Amino acid sequence: MRHVILGNGPAGVIAAETIRKHAPGDDIVLVGDESEPPYSRMAIPYLLMGDVGEEGTHLRKGKNHFALQRIELCIGRAKSVDTVGRTVQLDDGTLLQFDRLLIATGSIPVRPPIPGIDLPGVSSCWTLADAREIIARLKPGARVLQMGAGFIGCIILEAIAARDVQLTVVEMGDRMVPRMMGEGAGGMIKRWVEKKGVTVYTSTRVEAIERAAPLAVRLSNGKHLPVDLVISATGVRPNIGLLEGSEITCLQGILTDDRMQTNVQGIFAAGDCAEAFDTITGKTIVSAIQPNAADQAYCAGMNMAGKHARQRDVTQINVLDTLGLISTSFGQWQGVPGGQHAELTDEANFRYVRLEFDGDMLVGSNAIGHIEHVGLVRGLIQSRVRLGPWKDRLLRDPFLLPEAYLASAQAQQAWGLRFA
Repeated sequence: MRHVILGNGPAGVIAAETIRKHAPGDDIVLVGDESEPPYSRMAIPYLLMGDVGEEGTHLRKGKNHFALQRIELCIGRAKSVDTVGRTVQLDDGTLLQFDRLLIATGSIPVRPPIPGIDLPGVSSCWTLADAREIIARLKPGARVLQMGAGFIGCIILEAIAARDVQLTVVEMGDRMVPRMMGEGAGGMIKRWVEKKGVTVYTSTRVEAIERAAPLAVRLSNGKHLPVDLVISATGVRPNIGLLEGSEITCLQGILTDDRMQTNVQGIFAAGDCAEAFDTITGKTIVSAIQPNAADQAYCAGMNMAGKHARQRDVTQINVLDTLGLISTSFGQWQGVPGGQHAELTDEANFRYVRLEFDGDMLVGSNAIGHIEHVGLVRGLIQSRVRLGPWKDRLLRDPFLLPEAYLASAQAQQAWGLRFA
C-alpha cells in the first residue's frame, strides 16, 4: 500500500507516524512545499521572541527521524489530484502514484487587496522565511504596523511587542479578536494591550502602503504613519486550490465524514483544510487550531492504515495569551437565536465572563482572567448537559459553574445508567 500525504505540518507528520505504526510494511511519502524540515507554524512567534532557535520550531528533533521511520520526504507543491488515475501532480511535473491520499495542506494567508501590499518591508508571518525577514527588520525602536488583530494576529503581536519596538495594530473589526470574542471581551483585550504600550486602531483599514524611506501607511481614520515594517496578519483560508476541478467535494474546506474521508474512497483530509461535522452547531465547520489538526490526523492515519477510527467532535476551543492576559472562547460564543446569556465584568482587574445558553444547555462562553473553570465549561458544552434549574442560577451567578456541573452532569449520568 502506498500512502501520499500532502502537507508536512503537524497534521501530516502525525498521520504519517500513525500509518507507520499500524502499517509497518507500507510506503509513505510526505510532501512539503518548503525546503525546510517539517516545522510548526505555531512555534514561529517563539522564534521571533528569541525563546527558541529555528531548530526549536522543528516538529521532530532527530536529524534522521523520518529516515528511521521510513517516511520519504518530498519537496514540492501539489498542483492537482487525479482521483481516477490515483496520482498527484507537483508543480515541477512530477507524478506521485498513491493508493491512499491524505490532504493536509493547511491554510494560507489572506493577502488583502491594498495598494503597496507587495512592497519590500511588507510581510506575512507564516513561514520560516517570513520570520527571517521580520527578524532582520526588528531593530530596537523600529516602527512596526501590524494589520489584523485576530487569533493569529494577537499571537504575533505578543512576539513583536517583546522586541522593544513601536507597535501599532490596525483591525477592521470593532474589537480585537472579532471571530473569537464578543464586544465585551474583545474590547477588554484592546484596553489591556493599549495599557501595555501598543497603539490599537479598531474599525480601521489600511488604505494604502506607499514606497518611501521608510514606508508610509495611510489609514481609513485619516492618519498617515511612517513605518519600518508592515506585518500582514489579516486572516487565513483553507489551502485547497489544488482541488479545483477535481471530484473531491469542497465547501469552505474539504468536506469529510466521521472517518476524515472525503467523498472519494481512499482520499482523506485533516487539519486546517478539512471541514467536518460539528455536533454542537449541527453543521460542518473548519476548526483551524492545532489540537483539532492532531486529532483529525490521527483518525485519518488510523483509517488509512486499515484500522477503524471515528472523529466524534470538532474542537471549538481557543485559549489566547495576549501580553499576559489569558482569554478563552468555547463553542457558540456568539450565542444562538432566542438564547439567553449571563455576563459579568470586572474592569479594574481585567476579568470578564459571558455564558451563552440554548434552552437549559450551555452552548458557548467567553472569559478573560478566569481559567479555573475551563474544564467544566468544556465538559458542559461538549456533553450538551441539560442544566435544568441550574440554568437560572447560572444566569444570576456564572461562578456557580462547579456546583452546576456536579449536580447536572452527575444527574444526567445517573439517568443514563438507569435506562441503559
